[in-house]
Amino acid sequence: MIHEILPVGPLQCNCSVIGDESTREAMVIDPGDDIEDVLALVAKHKLQVKQIVVTHAHIDHVGGAMKLRAATGAPILLNQNDYALLKMLDVQAGWIGVAPPGPVEVDHSVGHDETIYVGSHRANVLHTPGHTEGSICLYFPAETKLIAGDTLFAGSIGRTDLPGGSFKKIMNSLHERVLALPDDTVVVPGHGPATTIWQERKTNPFLVKP
Repeated sequence: MIHEILPVGPLQCNCSVIGDESTREAMVIDPGDDIEDVLALVAKHKLQVKQIVVTHAHIDHVGGAMKLRAATGAPILLNQNDYALLKMLDVQAGWIGVAPPGPVEVDHSVGHDETIYVGSHRANVLHTPGHTEGSICLYFPAETKLIAGDTLFAGSIGRTDLPGGSFKKIMNSLHERVLALPDDTVVVPGHGPATTIWQERKTNPFLVKP
């Protein structure tokens, strides 16, 4: 598996470019900004983007999706429970002081237990509401790798004080779906450094059992 992680935009969202070495097919996850740099990574590996997957509809994760779709022709995938947040992108832009990206059109909704393929690589969709109603994570079982969006971070969890957030729901998502993954799962969060399920289970103050 080809996996490049590129922090993009003012909030340094971790955008993932995932590709198949044989077919050269790729998916891009969370293209929040800096699409020219994302496309440069795609070109570096001679990839063809087949899908654009957005873990949740906050502007720092979805802001560049339409530019990437225009450049590649790839469809945008997002869980339908976050469609309402897409209508608030102008408001969200005001939160962080950036220009509104314009309307984002989603081509397909993705839900829990669906499977997304990039070449021979398979990702299972985990619906993990709490940070937003439609937050998802992507788990690649063959690689024991989780693209966690803003549900789980190294030493922390996603904030729940924005529209659509719920502390009760995110804790339920974490304990029932995320922590159910193997301990050696590498977690690539939406911001900051990678971690593992084992590390977070043992040291994350939100997850350590009293």
